[in-house]
Amino acid sequence: MEILAKVLVGLVAALHVYILVMEMFLWQKKPGMSFHGFDREMARATAPMAANQGLYNGFLAAGLVWGLVAGDPTGFRAQVFFLVCVIVAGVYGAVTANVRILVAQALPGALALAAVLLAQ
Repeated sequence: MEILAKVLVGLVAALHVYILVMEMFLWQKKPGMSFHGFDREMARATAPMAANQGLYNGFLAAGLVWGLVAGDPTGFRAQVFFLVCVIVAGVYGAVTANVRILVAQALPGALALAAVLLAQ
């Protein structure tokens, strides 16, 4: 179960690095605009907000990686904390922006959290 937990945490971290890249660097390019279904004008208007969101996603990824490389109990606690942050952000995003975020962000975070807790 410990290996599964580490793999799931790593995948959630990778997901948040992907989101960082999309929001900070590709938002106004074709991949970023199609990712959110925005036209060029909407992408331009929302780019500063998206870059800010991307930075926060990077912090989530960094915290999860820290949790993977730190020894216990710090590593375990960091994983739990940052996975809870991922879940809360995913639920909030689903309620306020797009319900897809629940499946794309909160569900992977919840699965990883369950695996981390069961591996303890």
